[in-house]
Amino acid sequence: MKYLAIDYGDKRTGLATCDPNETITSPLTILSTREELPNKIAEIIETENVDAVVIGLPFNMDGSEGFQAKRVRQFAEQLQKQLNITIHFQDERLSTFEAQGKLEQTDLSKKTKSQRLDAVAAAQILQDFLETKNKTDAPADD
Repeated sequence: MKYLAIDYGDKRTGLATCDPNETITSPLTILSTREELPNKIAEIIETENVDAVVIGLPFNMDGSEGFQAKRVRQFAEQLQKQLNITIHFQDERLSTFEAQGKLEQTDLSKKTKSQRLDAVAAAQILQDFLETKNKTDAPADD
């Protein structure tokens, strides 16, 4: 199944995809959150042949949902109505921190790292989702 991960932010929204075998996640692009985001995501879903969407849900460190989580859920509802596609949520705590760590290991300029951060965070969200999914789908040891 091919997934599109969304790291929704106030200014920028990072996107990432995985291969149909669900083994490789890749940062895809960053979109301005203010520019007809659902329409642009719909185009990408069609172009990339996406089967379902994974949206990072920003829990507080204590596990509760704050204001930003509410905004993400509202965005997901809007996307669901417009696209009629399955949407999953994934805890995104620390995804940006992990993405920053990955980007620090590259020779990219500080500006380029900053520009790619949201897409790399989306790839981390998708990787976490797939790992959790694969653990749940794995047969129990007898």
